[in-house]
Amino acid sequence: MESKINRITDILRRDDGISGAMMYTEQISWILFLKFINDLEINKAEEAELDGKEYTYIIDEKYRWDVWACPKDAKGKLDLMNAQSGDDLLEFVNGELFPYLKGFKSITADVKSVKYKIGAIFEFIDNRIANGHTLREVLDIIDAMDFHSQADLFQLSLIYEKLLKDMGSDGGNSGEFYTPRPLIKTIVDVVDPQIGETIYDPAAGSCGFLIDAYNHIRYEDVKANKQRELSTEQLKFLNEDTFFGNEKTPLSYVMGVMNMILHGIESPNIAKANTLTKDIRGLEEKDRYDCILANPPFGGKEKEQIQQNFPIKSNATELLFLQHMMNYLKLEGRCGVVIPEGVLFQTNKAFQAVKKELLERFNVHTILSLPAGVFLPYSGVKTNVIFFDRKGSTSDIFYYEVNPPYKLTKNKPIQYEHFKEFLEVWKERKLTDNSWIVNVNDIVDYDISAKNPNNIEVVEHKAPLELVESIKANNAQIDGLMDEIKMILEGKDIDA
Repeated sequence: MESKINRITDILRRDDGISGAMMYTEQISWILFLKFINDLEINKAEEAELDGKEYTYIIDEKYRWDVWACPKDAKGKLDLMNAQSGDDLLEFVNGELFPYLKGFKSITADVKSVKYKIGAIFEFIDNRIANGHTLREVLDIIDAMDFHSQADLFQLSLIYEKLLKDMGSDGGNSGEFYTPRPLIKTIVDVVDPQIGETIYDPAAGSCGFLIDAYNHIRYEDVKANKQRELSTEQLKFLNEDTFFGNEKTPLSYVMGVMNMILHGIESPNIAKANTLTKDIRGLEEKDRYDCILANPPFGGKEKEQIQQNFPIKSNATELLFLQHMMNYLKLEGRCGVVIPEGVLFQTNKAFQAVKKELLERFNVHTILSLPAGVFLPYSGVKTNVIFFDRKGSTSDIFYYEVNPPYKLTKNKPIQYEHFKEFLEVWKERKLTDNSWIVNVNDIVDYDISAKNPNNIEVVEHKAPLELVESIKANNAQIDGLMDEIKMILEGKDIDA
């Protein structure tokens, strides 16, 4: 399957309508998605038939994959007489198929239905493949993929993750699509979401946090594709009422919803919305969530109109998102959020006020200091992860500093093994060279930055006369070097 995806990306790179990893991932996505929906519908129709029932198809016959994309002859081979290509194929896809799919959102009121989700996806996506013969090639390759079995779907989800990773590694604005999966898994491991809990990401992107939370709940062993035994009611709750998120960027939203569905979550509650436009005051407990997992955007500046939605006004995006998450966390709820280093150490009025509320109303139990370069190539900002729960106020904070054995770069990224010691020690708060504990009473001006006391450099103190002699010796050496440079510039022989 991976080799087929690689072939498709090579084909799309040659198309005049495609430029960059972001665009070819978008185009592969909608085609993969329609093949997936086709196979899903065939499975459901066969299951209904076995139960003596009739399945009602979501997609009308004319727009089903095996009618417009890859019709088959009596032998199950591609029906070359009826398989469109070139301009005819483009005319159908652009003029009929996409308008049909875009209309789904307006003809169904059930926001939890797959039909509504399909409409929501195609509302923000268009076919950008300019050559109909190129599209024909891609359709034929994807048609050979089988998404009927659980193992095939699992393989598809891994391939799609790789596509999103490649798009994230492309740099630029595509960084919003991809938080390193080892970091996501570490945060999910600490927050430890359970079946029956609600899980929320206010800046969902490609839904990496929500998908990892799903895997955490659904699988005993993800790599071995070994699922946990869950009741029908638990599976329904997991599929329909567990995962929630907002994403304001159209393409990120499309990728996120599609990613969730391709991972087997048919009805994710992802809204295309700017989280910060919601007034967080007056929130009821029923509107809050058990677990919040996020890597919200930071470094942005928000307008005065947006700031009015928050008790503590600030134009710093990261401070507004932090307030939002604090207010959306249920009693006994747990949160793990990536924040820039500045949030920890800045002590201006707004930052102090938010951190005061955070320490007094929530239990900030752990701060994970991440190494520089975690988010390369699209951001070099130093970051941390704050873990807090709504179980009383903070008494002391367990800090852990991640120190990989090499400098992180685009080609040498963070690995899950780099968090191994942290995951072993954080719960019991074991002290190592990389960990320490700070009592809340020792925090000054709400500066909660991670300063590892175990990394104090040894300073050699010299007597004043020794310092004077050392300075004189250094100056003499500098004078000698300057004389040599002067002689070279004058064309004289230094050895003369």
